[in-house]
Amino acid sequence: MLSREEILNIATLARVGLDEKDIEKYQHDLSEILDYFKKLDEVDVSGVEPIGHITGMQNVFRSDRKEDFGPLGKEAIAKNFPEEKEGYIKVKSVL
Repeated sequence: MLSREEILNIATLARVGLDEKDIEKYQHDLSEILDYFKKLDEVDVSGVEPIGHITGMQNVFRSDRKEDFGPLGKEAIAKNFPEEKEGYIKVKSVL
């Protein structure tokens, strides 16, 4: 069973305030959860292949590479800028 100090440490890390009766409740509840994980350690998984996820999906992201749009493409993109100054995009200050 988890000690009172361990419960208080977990509560501090989670930034949760606890009453005395909460400490006793969590000692019992969290200890039961950890005991269940100990039971899972007893399961024989020697013939089970590890997987990262169950969907079977592959990476659908494009490669990170530079594409040259040429001068006409750059001009078309620049038309969408709200403001431009000396060839740069002018944006509102953030801070």
